Amino acid sequence: MSKQVYLFGGTARSQDPRSRDKTIVGGKGANLAEMAGIGLPVPPGFTITTEECVRYLAEGGEFSDELKAEVAAALVHIETTVGKKFGDAADPLLVSVRSGARVSMPGMMDTVLNLGLNDVTVQGLATSSGDARFAWDSYRRFIQMYSDVVLGLDHHQFEDALEIAKEDSGYYADVEMQAEDWQVLVGQYNGIVEAALGHPFPQDVHEQLWGAIRAVFDSWDSDRAKVYRRLNDISGDWGTAVNVQAMVFGNMGDTSATGVAFTRDPATGEKAYYGEWLVNAQGEDVVAGIRTPQYLTKASRERAGAKPLSMEEAMPAAFGELAAVFELLEQQYRDMQDIEFTVERGHLWMLQTRSGKRTAKAALKMAVDMTHEGLIDERTAICRVDPMALDQLLHPTLDPEAARDVLGKGLPASPGAASGAIVLDADLAEKLAERGDAVILVRVETSPEDIHGMHAAKGILTARGGMTSHAAVVARGMGRPCVSGASSVSIDMASRTLKIGNRALKEGDLITLDGSTGEIMAGYVPTIEPELVGDFGVLMGWADRHRRMKVRTNAETPADCRTARQFGAEGVGLCRTEHMFFDAARIASVRQMILAEDDGNRRAALAKLLPEQRADFHAIFEVMAGLPVTVRLLDPPLHEFLPHADAEFAELSETIGIGVDTLKRRAAELHEFNPMLGHRGCRLGITFPEIYEMQARALFEAACDVAAQGGEAPVPEVMVPLVATRKELAILKALIDRTAEAVFSEKGARVAYHVGTMIELPRAALMAGEIAEVGEFFSFGTNDLTQTTLGVSRDDAARFLGPYVEQGIFPRDPFVSLDIEGVGQLVEMAVERGRATRPDIKLGICGEHGGDPASIAFCEKVGLDYVSASPYRVPIARLAAAQAALA
Repeated sequence: MSKQVYLFGGTARSQDPRSRDKTIVGGKGANLAEMAGIGLPVPPGFTITTEECVRYLAEGGEFSDELKAEVAAALVHIETTVGKKFGDAADPLLVSVRSGARVSMPGMMDTVLNLGLNDVTVQGLATSSGDARFAWDSYRRFIQMYSDVVLGLDHHQFEDALEIAKEDSGYYADVEMQAEDWQVLVGQYNGIVEAALGHPFPQDVHEQLWGAIRAVFDSWDSDRAKVYRRLNDISGDWGTAVNVQAMVFGNMGDTSATGVAFTRDPATGEKAYYGEWLVNAQGEDVVAGIRTPQYLTKASRERAGAKPLSMEEAMPAAFGELAAVFELLEQQYRDMQDIEFTVERGHLWMLQTRSGKRTAKAALKMAVDMTHEGLIDERTAICRVDPMALDQLLHPTLDPEAARDVLGKGLPASPGAASGAIVLDADLAEKLAERGDAVILVRVETSPEDIHGMHAAKGILTARGGMTSHAAVVARGMGRPCVSGASSVSIDMASRTLKIGNRALKEGDLITLDGSTGEIMAGYVPTIEPELVGDFGVLMGWADRHRRMKVRTNAETPADCRTARQFGAEGVGLCRTEHMFFDAARIASVRQMILAEDDGNRRAALAKLLPEQRADFHAIFEVMAGLPVTVRLLDPPLHEFLPHADAEFAELSETIGIGVDTLKRRAAELHEFNPMLGHRGCRLGITFPEIYEMQARALFEAACDVAAQGGEAPVPEVMVPLVATRKELAILKALIDRTAEAVFSEKGARVAYHVGTMIELPRAALMAGEIAEVGEFFSFGTNDLTQTTLGVSRDDAARFLGPYVEQGIFPRDPFVSLDIEGVGQLVEMAVERGRATRPDIKLGICGEHGGDPASIAFCEKVGLDYVSASPYRVPIARLAAAQAALA
C-alpha cells in the first residue's frame, strides 16, 4: 500500500512528488506544503490523500490499520514542532480538520476547528493561554461545529441557545460574552447533545479526530457537494483529501484576528488588495457570514464610508507582513490568490492559499493585466479564462438612466443585475425556476445546502455575511448577481414576509438587485446591452490569433446575425428555415401547401411563400455579406405546422377555401406516431420536391440580388437535412443544381455555392465515404445524432438524465456536452471516411454542442474546420477554440 499521509510545516521537507500533487493531496494540501517550503509561516500539519478517501468510500467507510499508524506518526510531527501534546491536560495541542479537493469547492465540504478540547483540556488551555474567556469560547465553538458536522445535529439549536444567552445578559455581540458566560453555555450545549443523542459529547480526543476525518470524507458525497460537482463539471471519482493542522487562534483578544483576502479584487480584477477581517474571531466567523466583517485596507473602508478601522490601520505591522506575503504568492503561483490568515497575539500565520474564484470581468482584466506586467504570457492568459464564464459578460445590465426605487443597500458581492420574485427558501426557488419563473433567493445567510436554489435563482440577497461569505463566493463562481450583508433586511419565515428598511414585502413580490453597487430595488428595472470592449477585445484578439477552427453562428434572423457578427462570428453555420415558416403572416400559406392534395394546389401555395422566403434570405445575406451562410432546407415534420383547435381549422378553411371536414381528414392522414423519425428532412424533399425547389430558388435569387448590389457576394451553402443514403443526397443535389442554373440564367449572373448535408443519423456517419461523393460539406447535427445514437428523446430526457449523471452512467448530460465515447466515435469515423473520399470536404458542427468548450476541444482533436454556436455563445466558442488549439 502506498504512502497515504504527507507532512508539511516545521522540519518536514518531503522530496516525494506526490506530496505536492493536487490529484493526490488536494489543492489545499499541495499549497500548504509549497507555502511551508518557501518559508512562509504555516502551522504544521499533515494531509491524508484523496486516494484514501476514494478507498474509504468504496470499502464501506472503514479505516485501515496502516492509515491509523501513519496518522499517529504524523500527530507526533505536529506535537514535536509546536511543543504540545494532543489531549494533554496541562497544555493541549488543538488541531483543525479541513477538506481539500484537487479543485476548490468553497463551502461544499466540512471543516472542524478547535478539535482536541474536552472538559479537561479546556481547563489546561485556559491556564496555558492565560485567558479563560478564549478557552471557553473555543470549546463552545468546537462543540457546535463538531455536533453539526460529525454528529449530525442542527446547528440552529446551538445558535438559538447563544442568542438567548446574550439576550439574558443584555449583550449585543458575541465578543461581550465573558468566560463564565461561555462556561455556562458549554453546559447547555452539552445538554443539547445528550438530549438529542442519548450520550454525552465525546471526550476522547482521538475519537474526536477520527470522527472529524470520517465526516470530511463523507462530505464528498453530500447532496450539496454532488450538486456543486454537477454544476462545475467535477468528477465524483476524485475524492477529497483531509488536512489536519495545528490550531492558531484569532480569538485571543484584541491583538488577534482572522481574515480572508485576495491579492486582487475578485469582482473587478483591479490590482488592489481586497478582503475582510475580524478582531478576536476565528475564520468561520468570516466565511460563514456569522458576523459582518471589517475592511482590510484603509482605501476600501473609506470608499464604503465604514467606521470600524481596517486591518491596515488597526494592525499595521501584521498588515505589512501580509502585504509582503501577497506579492510573494502572486509571483510564486502567477495568479490571483485567495488567502486565509490568522493573527495570533500579533503573529501572522498563513492557513491557506489557492487560485481565487473571480467574476468573468475580473478574470479578463487579470489575464490581460498580468500579461502586460510580464507575470504570464499570452498563451497562459488565453487558457486562464473559463470560456463559459464569458456568459456573465454577454447579457444586459441595469440601465443607468432608469428610475430606481431603492429599498436598501448591502455589499456588492457579485456584479451583474437581476429582477425576480422574492423567494425565501432554496427548494421553492428551484421549483419556481423549473416552471420558468425568474426568482431572487433571499436568505438571512446562505449555507452549502442552498446550492441548488442559488443556481436556480437569477440573483441572491442575504441579510448577513460579507463579500467573502459563502453566498458571495458561490454567486461569483456561478455568475449570479449577489448583494450580501444587507443589514436592513429582516426576514420572518413564519409569515413568509420581510422588511427592507421601513418597507414591508412578501414572498412573490418583485425586486431588482444590482450586484455591482449593492442596491436593492422595488419592482423591475430595465436593462441595456453590454459593451464588449477593452480587456474583452484584447483577449478575444489573442484568442483569434491562436485558434485554428473558424467560429460561425446558428441564426435565422437579421437581428441574430448582427448580434453574432458583433461577437465575432465568421459566418452562419445553421440557418433553420422552418423558423421562418412559423411566421404568423405566412402560416396560412404554409398550411395550404401542406394540406394540398395535388401538385397544382401545392405549387400555388408555394408561389405565395417564394417572395417572403426570398426576402428572408436577402436580409440575412446582406448582414453576412462575404461570409458563408449554411441554409438548412425544411426539416421538421409537417404536422407541426398544422392547426389543432376547431377555431384554427375554421379560420384556415375561410382563408384557403377548403372545407373544414376536408382539412381535418387531411390533417389526420398526416398524423405520425413518432414524428422525430417520420416524414421530415430530406424525406420531404424526395416526396414533395417542389418544397425544396421553392426554397432553393428563393435562396439563389436572394444571393444574386445581394451580389448585384455591389458589395461582397454571399457564399450560400445549401444543407440537405436527415440524409441516410448517398442516393437521397444525389437526387436532391441534382434538383438544387438545376434550380441554381435556372436562376443564374434568368439573372444573367452567378454566385459560388456548395451543396452538402447534415450528418445526424448513425447510418450517415457510417456511410460518410459514399455520401461525400456527392456532398461538398458535412455539418454534424449533434442534437439529432445524439438522439438517434442513444435512442433518447431530448424533450423527454430530463425525467431521467439527472440520476444517470449522478450515478455516473453518463459523465454529463449528453445534450449539453457531447458523448465523446459514443456519438464522438461516429463523428470521428465520418470525418475520416468523408476526407478519404473528398480530401477538401468542409466539416463543421452546428448542434448545441458547438457552444460547449469540452465538445469544442473534441472538434479540434478530430480536425473539424469550424464550430457553430448561438449568437451569445460565439465569444465562448472563440475562446474555447483557442484553448483547444493551444492544448
